[in-house]
Amino acid sequence: MISGLGFGGAPIANLYAEVSDEDARAAVDAAWDAGVRYFDTAPHYGLGLSERRLGAALRDRPRSEFAVSTKVGRVLEPYDGGGLDDAGFLVPATHRRVWDFSADGIRRSLEGSLERLGVDHVDIAYLHDPDNHWDQAVSEGLPALHSLKEQGIVGAVGVGMNQWQMPERFLREASLDYVMLAGRYTLLEQDSLASFLPLCEERGVSVVAVAVFNSGLLARPEVPADATYNYAAAPAEVIDRARRIASVCGRHGVVLPQAALQFPFGHPAVKAIAVGARSAGEITENAALLAEKVPAELWADLKAEGLLAPEVPTP
Repeated sequence: MISGLGFGGAPIANLYAEVSDEDARAAVDAAWDAGVRYFDTAPHYGLGLSERRLGAALRDRPRSEFAVSTKVGRVLEPYDGGGLDDAGFLVPATHRRVWDFSADGIRRSLEGSLERLGVDHVDIAYLHDPDNHWDQAVSEGLPALHSLKEQGIVGAVGVGMNQWQMPERFLREASLDYVMLAGRYTLLEQDSLASFLPLCEERGVSVVAVAVFNSGLLARPEVPADATYNYAAAPAEVIDRARRIASVCGRHGVVLPQAALQFPFGHPAVKAIAVGARSAGEITENAALLAEKVPAELWADLKAEGLLAPEVPTP
């Protein structure tokens, strides 16, 4: 259903910094112009702002020409306490997020998403971060998504998480079409390669790799001392490893984010990546970096220097 570069919708929901309606629209338009046809969002992103902005930007596009995914598990309920959202999005706290992986919660969440997006179906619906909600997610949430799939309201069913262990459990005990894997299969870390990714390949489950920059550490040609990793200050040894990778990239005329964008496609289970952007320039630059081929010698040198294990598949 999807392949290549996808657009991540969190930044256009004022994640850590305000983005105007005009800049958000320009980012989506630039993604479209760059050939992007997969757009990911969630109610969690800006209390629905990402879905509203994405829906407005795609409204005049032929629905059959793009795929959109959203997420379930956090139901937005009206809130009149005032103030700003406390989840990193610079938006008024007009709603509060309530964890709910019940069948009714899934349906209510998706109904709200469809209204904000202005569509009658989504191509993929992911259970969003069910880390502490396994029982309800697997016994109620997932069957509800499969029912919605049978009704044509959802095209495919998935789970989106910042870990690979629970998605692997979903694969062994239930049925999924997609896994959105955040930060756990990147140029910097490949623990998911041991059992999870081979299982995805065996079961025919498609992986969308996101957070391929590990929350900023791999996003620039030069790795700064204050780089972030997993949304916190990066440890010194992680910064050193990233800098060594960047040095090898430089010897081949490649910049670090270019290699980070292309690396996940080395594994056959990875069908797409999704990268967030808050401006037209960001998404245009990432599309260009993805399009320019990385020489095979770069991957070989990373293995020779112990920065990738010998068995890691590369593009």
